Amino acid sequence: MPIFKLTEGSYLFPPTALADCDGLLAYGGDLCIERLLNAYSSGIFPWYNPGEEILWWCPQERYVIFPKEVHVSRSMKKLIAKGNLQTKINTDFSKIINTCRMTREGETWITDEMEAAYNAMFQAGYAMCVGVYENETLVGGLYGVVIGKCYFGESMFSQVASASKLALIRLCEELKNFNFIDCQFHTPHLESMGGQYIPWQKYRRLLREGTAPFA
Repeated sequence: MPIFKLTEGSYLFPPTALADCDGLLAYGGDLCIERLLNAYSSGIFPWYNPGEEILWWCPQERYVIFPKEVHVSRSMKKLIAKGNLQTKINTDFSKIINTCRMTREGETWITDEMEAAYNAMFQAGYAMCVGVYENETLVGGLYGVVIGKCYFGESMFSQVASASKLALIRLCEELKNFNFIDCQFHTPHLESMGGQYIPWQKYRRLLREGTAPFA
C-alpha cells in the first residue's frame, strides 16, 4: 500500500482507511497549526525521528483513557492526601515540553520543529499542560492537544516518584466531561491508570462527536 506524500500547499490528508497495518498514513508537509488541527481532528498525529521527514500516523486500534474511569490506586490516594506535590494547569507549557524532550535526550521524537509547533498550538489555545510542583519546583508534567471535548496526549515526564501519574489524574479531573484522552500508544504505566484499546469505529464516533462543533 503506498504511503502518501503531503505538500506544504495543502492541508488535506488521504482517507484514514488507507493507513498501513502499523498505522503509517503519509509523510511530508509541515507542522503548521492548520495542518495539525486537521490531523488531530481526523485521528492522525505526527511521530518521527530527528532528521527524518515528518511521518503521519493513524492506527486503526486506539489506546485511550476515559477521564471518568481513570484508576487511582491506594498509594496514589495517599500521595495526594499528603499534599507534598501540587498541580497547576497551563502553567510553564514551554518548560514542560522542553523537559519532556530533555529527559529523553538521545531517544526523543520532540524535535526543534515539534517543540516550536506545540508551543504555537498552546498560544493559539489548542494545547494544554499539567505541571506537578514540589516546593514550587517543576518535577513532573504532561502536555497534549485539545480540540473540543477530545484530548490528545503527547508526552509526560517525572523527576520524582509518581509525578506523571499525579499529572494524569489531575488532567482527568479537569477533563471529566471529555470524550477521551488519546494516549496514542500502550504502555504499562498507562494501562495501570485505566488505559484501554478501543476499535477505530468507536474512536472515530467519539472523535466526531467531540470535535464536531469545532471542525
